[in-house]
Amino acid sequence: MVKEQRLSGLDASFLYLETSAQVLHVCGLVTLDGSTMPGGYAFEKFKEQLEARVSQIPAFRRKLHDPFWNFRHPVWVEDDEFDLDHHVHRIGVPAPGDRAELAELCAHIAGQPLDRGRPLWQMYVIEGIEDGGVAVLIKMHHASVDGVSGANLITYLAGLEPDAPLPEIEQPETPGVPHGFALLRDSVRSAAKLPFEAARLLPDLLGIVPAWVGKALKGKAMPTPFTAPRTSFNGTITGHRSVAYATVDLEDVKKIKNAFGVTVNDVVLALCAGALRQYLSDRGELPADPLIASVPVSVRERSEREYGSNKVSAFFASLPTHLADPAARVFALAEGNRLSKDHHRSIDADMLQDWAQFSAATMFGLAVRAYSALRLAEKHPVVHNLVISNVPGPPMPLYLLGARITGLFPLGPVFHGAGLNVTVLSNAGRVDVGLLGARELVPDLWPLADAIPLAMKELLNALPG
Repeated sequence: MVKEQRLSGLDASFLYLETSAQVLHVCGLVTLDGSTMPGGYAFEKFKEQLEARVSQIPAFRRKLHDPFWNFRHPVWVEDDEFDLDHHVHRIGVPAPGDRAELAELCAHIAGQPLDRGRPLWQMYVIEGIEDGGVAVLIKMHHASVDGVSGANLITYLAGLEPDAPLPEIEQPETPGVPHGFALLRDSVRSAAKLPFEAARLLPDLLGIVPAWVGKALKGKAMPTPFTAPRTSFNGTITGHRSVAYATVDLEDVKKIKNAFGVTVNDVVLALCAGALRQYLSDRGELPADPLIASVPVSVRERSEREYGSNKVSAFFASLPTHLADPAARVFALAEGNRLSKDHHRSIDADMLQDWAQFSAATMFGLAVRAYSALRLAEKHPVVHNLVISNVPGPPMPLYLLGARITGLFPLGPVFHGAGLNVTVLSNAGRVDVGLLGARELVPDLWPLADAIPLAMKELLNALPG
């Protein structure tokens, strides 16, 4: 018998917090060289291979089941009427098919919510790109994947050679629709445990604030939320999006890492800090204080929870955009990140997941809508300025259903109060950077994207010796 697959509270929170303005799926823009496909690229052949692959991966065929007699979070069930045509779309990018046209098309797609009556993913095969290339935009809801599991799902569709057999996939089968009484019984049992869970978790939660204050007084705490300087991308968002992307060389990242004795993540954040400094300075709004970024981190290795698609937490990082010297920014980031990570590791890895079990669809939905309608993001101090995520990717070249991957740009969601997301993914000797913004707050992201390679040159020129 296939075991029931109920969403964790953290997974379900991404459903409850979603509105037409705050869509909470993640996207991946994959650029491809279709000429490597045996016999050359053809959409029909691409779709045929995808269908064969999806039939072996249960995660692509599961959908939500949440009847009114279910008192807890929804469950995943097999979609008995699964039809690939509902998920795969063939479209063309407007002429001339350059990066600006491709990004504008992706921004439009990224702003559209997914249909919750079907498996929560879509794939757009985009033709007409300059130089004869092909691109694929993949959308997956955050309720079903985090950064790591989303990247893994993409690699499940890929091989090491154009005609290589795809790897074996070990994933649990998704159950069918549960009996109504069984779902009611299980949800009542789960709900009955919540008061006892709250009593168990409350002492650790109450201890966070004094512990944070103590670390702050000793200069050993991560930045405090609600202390970020206000920028133009810290406001109420709508469903309109802007997109841009950039690439730097992984060897350059490693060269900077080794020369300064820091981590790859330190270098990534230094690149972002340098690019943001240039971007904000050009707009005449560079704040005197450093920006604060929320940095999601995987807790898969530390977590003791057995189920749930999202195994993440986050720490706050200070971005020294106020420092003109690139080397000083690297050292400031390295020290700040060390303290933030030490502080973050002192917090239970499962605390966010445990407290998310108490999330409620109606309450969360009403709260987000009220927050947006009252434009509260502009009325209280800024919690954090943006989200920056660094996701490990494949170290070797991959072929997506036979087509060589030439770029893999992740695009994370934005939120009310933080209308900019920068997600970084290493990919076969490259570091691909995807930028997604709320269009009313960040109408043109290309100046920021183009500032990333410039920030890399600035760091290379600052190398010691």
